[in-house]
Amino acid sequence: MIEGGRPGVADLLQELLLVQPRARRFGITGPPGAGKSSLAAGLATLLRSRGEEVAIVAVDPTSPYSGGALLGDRIRMNDLATDPGIFIRSMATRGSLGGLAATTREAIDLLDAFGFPNIVVETVGVGQTELEIASAADTIAVVLVPESGDGIQAMKAGLMEIADLFVVNKSDRIGADRIVKEIRQALLLRMGLGMHGIPAHHGVDLSGVHRSGGEQGGGAGGADPGKGVVAAGPPDAPRWEIPVLKTSAGRGEGIDAFLERLLAHHRFLTASGTLEERREARARSRIRDVVQRRLLSRARSFLASSPDLSHWVAEVAAGRATAYGVADQVIPAILKDVRGSGRE
Repeated sequence: MIEGGRPGVADLLQELLLVQPRARRFGITGPPGAGKSSLAAGLATLLRSRGEEVAIVAVDPTSPYSGGALLGDRIRMNDLATDPGIFIRSMATRGSLGGLAATTREAIDLLDAFGFPNIVVETVGVGQTELEIASAADTIAVVLVPESGDGIQAMKAGLMEIADLFVVNKSDRIGADRIVKEIRQALLLRMGLGMHGIPAHHGVDLSGVHRSGGEQGGGAGGADPGKGVVAAGPPDAPRWEIPVLKTSAGRGEGIDAFLERLLAHHRFLTASGTLEERREARARSRIRDVVQRRLLSRARSFLASSPDLSHWVAEVAAGRATAYGVADQVIPAILKDVRGSGRE
């Protein structure tokens, strides 16, 4: 109903969503081919072995040419389909940008209201700007593969900044240790500690210069690739060490450690009060999103039915008017129409 935008769905959501959020919301994102579906399936299997129910929302891209979507994530999770404790919903983006479908957040809220204790959200393959998962999940895992190494620098300003933990999947391939080091170095650079653990010119050891605020979570070339880099923040604030894990979902390796770090981050969010902050930020984002979508829908409907549209188009095309001037006439009319129609 919500995906199709059927009449009355707003009233239905008003009835269903007036509950306190309770579910752990885990977001899994990363570039195409990183093995996100396999990791999501592995997490679901492990949670079920502990007696917990799981909902999976898997988003697939819609073709801009045919308008179709393969929804292959559900196919790759076929082994879970007969488990009554697992619910899988595949969603097509239908032209939405940001890595999620237009109604993914509503679907997550419904699954939370229904009572699922764990919700795993898998985005489409994303890059530097498809970051809507940050407004939908509490804990975000960015999944990379050894071949992603050359793109780490390009991703620093986008995808790298939303991660609560990193997972290098398909770690049985050559180059896994190298990308772990590159991720850790990128994290240190983001914190202004790019030279941490690296000897200076002429061999002078400056590795202790940045330690006045407390030990960081190991150098870029540390022996334990799962050990985290401490996230930046006020000196007296609780700190979360961003871990860099290695997994091989195809072999079932590292999934236990992955789940434990996800659960540990949720405990950290709860204990530090950050979970409530993230929920408030998510609520703010949701209000803005719903308002924007409704105004856009009103604008499209108004323009489609306006008898003046052809005149405005002709005037702008002939250079006798501008789109800005037309907008100055259209927007007050749309707002007047909204006020006159009342609540949907």
